[in-house]
Amino acid sequence: MSEIIIKKIQTSEYNQFFDITKEIDKLVEEKNLKNCMLTVISPHTTCGIFVNEGLECLEKDIEDFLNKLAPEDGKYYHARMLPSYGSTAGNPTGHLKSLICGNHAHFFVVNGKIIKGDAQRLYFCEFDGPSQRNYYIYIH
Repeated sequence: MSEIIIKKIQTSEYNQFFDITKEIDKLVEEKNLKNCMLTVISPHTTCGIFVNEGLECLEKDIEDFLNKLAPEDGKYYHARMLPSYGSTAGNPTGHLKSLICGNHAHFFVVNGKIIKGDAQRLYFCEFDGPSQRNYYIYIH
């Protein structure tokens, strides 16, 4: 049996990390999942999904690293008038940061527990907020 669950998230900042690990753990428990695979994916081109250790200082290091790779004051071809949109594209850094982070993560569920390291956390990342966003959890 497979199932897709849509989760909504309201972001409040231009760049923001959300630790969604507890929400995924709760879903496994509520659905009484025993042995399956979960895929968590963002459908947004300026959002990311990544797995890393859940420390505030590391979150700041990751944010600083991404800002160095895609600085807001950089010269970008995407920051121009786009006739097909009818407006100026102003979010090239969001696209680049999403590209670096990726947009999905996979987890095995074995005997009712998500297989992950003790320090691993799952993050949803906003790189073009604030906005109403979704992410999908595919149980397969």
